[in-house]
Amino acid sequence: MMLPVLILVPLIFGVGAYVAARVSVAAARWIALLSLAGNLGLSIYIWIAYFGPISLAGVTGPWVLEWDAPWIAPLGVHFHVGMDGLSLLLVVLTNLLGVLSVAASWTEIEERPGFFHLNLLWVVAGIVGVFLSLDLFLFYVFWELMLVPMYFLIAIWGHENRVYAAVKFFIFTQFSGLFMLLAIVGLYVLYGSQTGGTFEYANYIGAPIPRGIAMVLMLGFFVAFAVKLPVVPLHSWLPDAHTEAPTAGSVILAGLLLKTGAYGLIRFVVPLFPWAVADFRPAAMTLALIGILYGALAAYGQTDLKRLIAYTSISHMGLVLLGIFAWNSLALQGAVMLVLCHGLATGGLFIFAGALQERTKTRDIRVMGGLWSTVPRMSGATMVLALASLDLPGLGNFIGGFLVLLGTFRAYPVYAAGASLGLIVSTIYSLRIIQAVFHGEKTVDWKIADLHPREVAIMAVIIGALIWLGLYPQPALDTVQPSLNVMQQTPARGPAQTPVDATPGAP
Repeated sequence: MMLPVLILVPLIFGVGAYVAARVSVAAARWIALLSLAGNLGLSIYIWIAYFGPISLAGVTGPWVLEWDAPWIAPLGVHFHVGMDGLSLLLVVLTNLLGVLSVAASWTEIEERPGFFHLNLLWVVAGIVGVFLSLDLFLFYVFWELMLVPMYFLIAIWGHENRVYAAVKFFIFTQFSGLFMLLAIVGLYVLYGSQTGGTFEYANYIGAPIPRGIAMVLMLGFFVAFAVKLPVVPLHSWLPDAHTEAPTAGSVILAGLLLKTGAYGLIRFVVPLFPWAVADFRPAAMTLALIGILYGALAAYGQTDLKRLIAYTSISHMGLVLLGIFAWNSLALQGAVMLVLCHGLATGGLFIFAGALQERTKTRDIRVMGGLWSTVPRMSGATMVLALASLDLPGLGNFIGGFLVLLGTFRAYPVYAAGASLGLIVSTIYSLRIIQAVFHGEKTVDWKIADLHPREVAIMAVIIGALIWLGLYPQPALDTVQPSLNVMQQTPARGPAQTPVDATPGAP
């Protein structure tokens, strides 16, 4: 019953925060904060209690916890949720960034705070549901549940062009989600009778789908996940949404919503369609390489601080896509580590950008020079986060990037060599953030406050987690590896199918 609780708590307490705000704004904030903190504590308890010393020894199968109940009986839809090592790490990340988002927006949101916290908690509930769903129909429901509250977060509490950004975000994600719905319905219509008339994810793994049909269905899923990741050229909603969203919205977008795309590729696309992925791999890895280089170069050319950080996400997620389609143990471990560390580092950078915008009323880095002497605590914390983004050894991003490149190089050295160029450019744009904002010539004599104790605590948590993952990543890697092993052993039955790694050079 613990898994439904992880979903129901933010749904119920989101309504509670909305009602409480009519009496006390502070009560709404505390309800949101404590409910997500409780969920974070529960997810950490599951990690300790069910994984022991971060190990799955003695556990039968990949699922450590499951909960299943009939939902829409005539269609065979179940409310079926489960947790393995992969979903556990992402649920912990979701609740952690949810807590930090509430804390970071503590004084920022003055308009309709109850409705703000309702939407924030419901987005978190939808994301947790995505990471836990084992029924394809239920997965789609949670996939869509994320969109509406995120739309409101951008459209109501965003900045100057918030409505345009919110509508663009909604159109891209909703339209691409329809492709996935069609693919799910196609699976059910074509092969539902062979799986007992259900939408159960596990029942469709290894289904004897002809190669041509498999490619069409796989692309339906891929488009939905590629938009969320995002993959160039389906990325254009991201810079606008990040730039116009409030601080909490940017943290949720960068730290969590993008990760649902990566999760979908790992959990659904390759295990369900390994034969189609083998054919599509060169195109996907080419798109990944384009995203890595394009995102890095575009980030370097930005003068809007939030837009610059947004483009770095495109580059980093291109590296995640590369690791996923390389589909070997090292590359997949690196992709998961990048997902975790990018969520922390980029989420922290957006918290910094929001705090700086709240103080200076601008996002233009051309007028922010020489701030180190004015805000030394903010400067030092941001420098660490920027160094994490350029994959500095000792921080978690380095472990992820190194494993992705090493795993990719073993099978596809040309793609690994191209991706390494993106890391060089990432060094340039990361150092540009530090130089343009905190060093250089003072163009304006800013008189602004440094980080408050609440903001110091937020940065300490993020930086501490990045250092832990950078110096001692093994607990996270050990937690996720059994799940990755199971997915890498995806069966492929039928004469028309090709295993996912049956390409020249694949390990």
